[in-house]
Amino acid sequence: MSGGPVSGGHASADRRGQARHRDEAALLKLAVDGDEHAFGELVDAYRGELRAHCYRLLGSVHDAEDAIQDAMLRAWRGLGGFEGRSSFRSWLYSIATRTALDITRHRSRRELPMCISPAASRGVGIDPPLTDSAWLEPFPDRWLIAAAAPAPEARYELRESVELAFIVALQQLPPGQRAALVLRDVMGFSAAETAAQLGLSAAAANSALQRARAAVKDRLPARDQQSTLRSVGDQRTKAIVGRYADALERGDADTLLSLLTADATWSMPPVPTWFSGHAAVRDFLMRYPLRERWKHYPTTANGQLAVACYLFDPDTATYVPAVIDVLTMEGDLIAAVTGFQMPDRHAPDPATAAQNATAAAQMFTNFAVPTQLPA
Repeated sequence: MSGGPVSGGHASADRRGQARHRDEAALLKLAVDGDEHAFGELVDAYRGELRAHCYRLLGSVHDAEDAIQDAMLRAWRGLGGFEGRSSFRSWLYSIATRTALDITRHRSRRELPMCISPAASRGVGIDPPLTDSAWLEPFPDRWLIAAAAPAPEARYELRESVELAFIVALQQLPPGQRAALVLRDVMGFSAAETAAQLGLSAAAANSALQRARAAVKDRLPARDQQSTLRSVGDQRTKAIVGRYADALERGDADTLLSLLTADATWSMPPVPTWFSGHAAVRDFLMRYPLRERWKHYPTTANGQLAVACYLFDPDTATYVPAVIDVLTMEGDLIAAVTGFQMPDRHAPDPATAAQNATAAAQMFTNFAVPTQLPA
């Protein structure tokens, strides 16, 4: 590096970093002295990235929210024990990680239908939803904006680290290995920090990391969605989403199938039934979704293209939240449609139906899309 002056951009960034460190130190002192408002301001700066972190570990937005709430309570109660040997951010990650790992001891890993059963044959009916099973949940891309940029040591891009294939691969790992990989290769913490966060020796943490890396490498596709979407380009991807939504609304099976790869899959968690290949998918489409009235709204989920799907409700004469379709691309064709179904708003019990409608509206709000569309 030359001995010349630091560039204005770097100098400005340094000043912002120093100011944030001073502000954090002042807030930390107040929080240690019992100021709850100072503590709230202190942790709010990290809440977004911690939510994404817990989602990677748990595969569920709801479980991640529970983990964050519990972790913040643990951090408040344990604040007096923070000795400053690590950064406050690293200390929070330690608490959030251990809280998430505690949850994994009591709940099954999250999966998609392809993980638990073979594809259904053409003409097979759809099984009832398995609401008691632990299904993977979609994650809104807009929540990643609040997360900190990964450190230079990180091996995965921010959006790549929530892609469906990556989250599914993580869920197949033992929880400790899952945490080691996320802390090191997604968040970019050092080996020493990761070991401390997990309460392991350096050798044990490194062993968990190496095992996790090998297992994930075997399970991931050759190309991630970020690379694919960049190669296709924004204009083309918008056109694909538009044609996909239009074909569903018009009941046009031919156009819809022309957008899919020959071996494309279509799944609908919490429904365990899924289909693969044009013949089975066409049969499913003609017997089920293409017989309904739909409207759609583009969004993004898990670093991927997505579409919010609204089903016409004759009771309200409006289109109501029904599905979040997450699209996995292979070149400029759709290789997988993962349609995350909303809870049944027409459940026999009125209280349950109302609760389900509220949950569906909240899910769509999370994705910053309307909670209903006019007829």
